[in-house]
Amino acid sequence: MKASELKNMSAEQLTAKLKELKAEQFNLRFQHAINQLENPMRINAVRKDIARVLTALSAIEK
Repeated sequence: MKASELKNMSAEQLTAKLKELKAEQFNLRFQHAINQLENPMRINAVRKDIARVLTALSAIEK
């Protein structure tokens, strides 16, 4: 996900995306714990996407 895509989203869309990403992060951590995760780098990518969404949300709130 790119930051330019997030700039065009509303606060409600960003909040929904954040909720979706956090659920995905939980599932990835669970899969990692039981050794069923195929791509461990996806955890880092999701973490960075969450940070991007939070940054976009804080920019909207200012």
